[in-house]
Amino acid sequence: MSRRLSDGRRSSRRRFSYTSVLLLAGLVSCCYVIFSFPKFLPARQSPQVDAGFSENGGRRGSESLANSDIFSPASVARQLGDMLTLAKAYVVMAKENSNYGLAWELSAQIRACQNLLSQAATSGTTVSFQEAEPVMRTLSALTQQAKELHYDSATMIMKLKAQMQALEERANAAAAQSTVFGQLAAEAVPKGLHCLGMRLTMVWATTDDLRALVESRKHDRRLTDNNLYHFCVFSDNVLATNVVVNSTIQNAERADRLVFHVVTDHMNYGAMQAWFASSDLHGTAVEVQNIDEFTWLNSSYVPVLKQLEDAETRSYYFKAGSADAKSTLKFRNPKYLSMLNHLRFYIPEVYPGLEKVVFLDDDVVVQRDLSALFSVDLHGNVNGAVETCLESFHRFHKYLNFSDPRISSHFDPESCGWAFGMNVFDLIAWKKANVTSRYHHWQEQNVDRTLWKLGTLPPGLLTFYGLTYSLDPRWHVLGLGYDPNIDSQVIESGAVVHFNGNMKPWLKLAMSRYKPIWEKYVDFSSPYVQQCNIH
Repeated sequence: MSRRLSDGRRSSRRRFSYTSVLLLAGLVSCCYVIFSFPKFLPARQSPQVDAGFSENGGRRGSESLANSDIFSPASVARQLGDMLTLAKAYVVMAKENSNYGLAWELSAQIRACQNLLSQAATSGTTVSFQEAEPVMRTLSALTQQAKELHYDSATMIMKLKAQMQALEERANAAAAQSTVFGQLAAEAVPKGLHCLGMRLTMVWATTDDLRALVESRKHDRRLTDNNLYHFCVFSDNVLATNVVVNSTIQNAERADRLVFHVVTDHMNYGAMQAWFASSDLHGTAVEVQNIDEFTWLNSSYVPVLKQLEDAETRSYYFKAGSADAKSTLKFRNPKYLSMLNHLRFYIPEVYPGLEKVVFLDDDVVVQRDLSALFSVDLHGNVNGAVETCLESFHRFHKYLNFSDPRISSHFDPESCGWAFGMNVFDLIAWKKANVTSRYHHWQEQNVDRTLWKLGTLPPGLLTFYGLTYSLDPRWHVLGLGYDPNIDSQVIESGAVVHFNGNMKPWLKLAMSRYKPIWEKYVDFSSPYVQQCNIH
């Protein structure tokens, strides 16, 4: 299982520290040259300057000449190389101090020095002192001038440290800004999807035959037949829900034995009904319900709705501008209080006549026949899910506050986490274990948001603790919405692949590598999709 990406700011800081180490290492090398390089003296000419020639005037091979000249401490080429390194360091220092005249003069001598070394290497000869003497003398004078201007290593180290600190602050600010913009982009409704919903709603409102057809299907006996395979999807995204349904149907051995139960909100109810009523479902039954018609979902029964009546809670989730700076935008996302998101904890009450269902998130794609899930023995458990504890990142301590005794006294911090998004629920066992009441208990305990901060998974881990059966990992592959490095074979072998994360396949943020997996099941031939220019 691929590991979820960790905090982007932490990784950016780590990469930056490696760069800092390399910069300081280079600076130390420059300092070594500055303090260890012998002062230029014309009298240093040595009898070994022409060591590339033999006693009878003959030349050696070009390769041996080049090696001996470069590695010999007394050779002119070696001295030129050392002076070249020192001059390059002073060029950087001069530019940092806006002394562009000195920097230009040093650069000119550096090019002259490089030309001498290049000509010697090309011709296979050594550099003579007579050739090098003008360049060496000028470089010595310029480096001495730089020293007098106090372009010393200690000053440069202090300046580099200040620059690195400023860059790190800018990098942190950019990372925070990127997180905010990325979260906003992930929450925004693309223009094409908004257009699709509006057009379908208009069709629903103006087509009597379509509404009559839907009304007649409400009494379909298949909707409560426990011999069939029942799937539930809770979503306000028409196109995403269609991909879930379409991919499940296309990969099913018996599409006529599938039943889909879709719940959406009032705004998208007409669009969802119009889409599925006018689509070819290959014999599959699809039921669409409006969550606003569930009268039992009220603040006297549902803790989340009761919390929304509290002014402080509303301020926390809906007024991010006045929020505590330590809380990120991600933790304050109001979607985590959406009842469509929390409806997964009320499935037996939404479908009182069903015994077993498979829950699917609207950001999944089905690639295999899922009928075998309904014959999986959960061994008395309520929830069948794929565990995600291959790494410590996905254990309970990652999601829950174990410094609170209400958590630490009841749960093991090393317990395996598991994934919402493709779950098998035994609704008979659910009712027997009174699971919804357990969920209510933990939601009421977290009224001050100290036990966990984000989403439905943490309360799910608490609610289904000791009631979850581990499925084969191939049933549910996660990470396509944040991890670019998932093994292709793992994806291909997955029965359900999940675009969990911000990079949803219907957004421009989507990773191009994974987007074709989702687009394969989009009905681009639909006139509504074409009219809304959805690509």
